[in-house]
Amino acid sequence: MKIAVYGATGMIGSRVVAEATSRGHEVTGVTRSGGDLPEGVRAVRGDAGDADLARRVAGAADVVVSAIGPSRTGGDRREFLAQLRTLAETVGEARLIVVGGAGSLLVNGARLVDDPEFPDLYKPEALIGAEALDYIRGLGDSADWTFFSPAPVIQPGERTGSYKTESDSPAGETISAEDYAVAMLDEIEKPAYRRQRFTAAN
Repeated sequence: MKIAVYGATGMIGSRVVAEATSRGHEVTGVTRSGGDLPEGVRAVRGDAGDADLARRVAGAADVVVSAIGPSRTGGDRREFLAQLRTLAETVGEARLIVVGGAGSLLVNGARLVDDPEFPDLYKPEALIGAEALDYIRGLGDSADWTFFSPAPVIQPGERTGSYKTESDSPAGETISAEDYAVAMLDEIEKPAYRRQRFTAAN
């Protein structure tokens, strides 16, 4: 399968690239910096907001993975939404898998980001992530999409290959970035959440 990954050198994107290549898929890594990618991965330097680039990348892929996110370095966080819109509008016949946030997950019908105890430091990013989910859901049947929220805590760790999934409520508190990538590739290879959001946890 031909898989294109935007944000291919980030914490999540790099692990998705590694998992996909380990399974024998043909991987294209798209990065702004042109950073180092594993041997055998086709490197493309560019921005997810570049519609011409996005159209070319999607045209050569079966699956497009958006592993980008809102700026954490003082940039315009809403640029992320514009980039996501570009990917969705240019994805064509490819499937779009979006790495989402956990703040929009529901507990007793309420979003995590709306809980008074949700850390203020992460709230702006989480609210942008929730907007992203609303936008992707609004695509309806016009695209083949899946929105994949991690557990509330995701960080580098061990690849156990073991995880559990839920649709809109947390499946657990934590997941390693490695097992998040395992869950993503499992979903790519054997789709269970087409045009849905899902989440995974260890």
